[in-house]
Amino acid sequence: MALPQKPKPQRPGRVIKEDPHRINDKIRGVDEVRLVGDNVEQGIYSYHEAMRIADEQNLDLVEISAKAVPPVCRIIDYQKFLYQIKRKEKEQKAKSAKVVVKEIRFGPQTDDHDYNFKLKHAQEFLKEGSKVKAYVFFKGRSIVYKEQGEQLLARFALDLEEYGKVEQLPKLEGKRMILFLAPKK
Repeated sequence: MALPQKPKPQRPGRVIKEDPHRINDKIRGVDEVRLVGDNVEQGIYSYHEAMRIADEQNLDLVEISAKAVPPVCRIIDYQKFLYQIKRKEKEQKAKSAKVVVKEIRFGPQTDDHDYNFKLKHAQEFLKEGSKVKAYVFFKGRSIVYKEQGEQLLARFALDLEEYGKVEQLPKLEGKRMILFLAPKK
């Protein structure tokens, strides 16, 4: 008796990305379009007239806003248009700041030396532009000291007032009481 053979895994075919915009013949179900662009007189044209103008200039008719009535189209070189969009996205990504969150952990009965040590670190983190997540971790029965944890975090926020602002007030989540601080600009 022969054992059943496992089917061979199929190689995935080439995935074809769908264009984010409808271009030329893919613009369907539209009688009129609003034409905008550099090398065309702006206005409302019939779809066939807009296609004729695009063909004369050897460019593409690209639907920019499909939800508008009538849809907004532009006569441009589509590949150049995609390249410009990618370049803008890349620039925006480079400009966006990466948010770094540094954590500082306390116990409910943290003594002054440890507190001051952690306070200095928090000041450095806020000066360099990082957010600070300070939390009091309650182990076992120490959860009965919730008030001490809240007072500790309130004191911590008050001591860091000139370096950062409180984003989220002390909040108990499970066995942690958490406080978020953001750097002042």
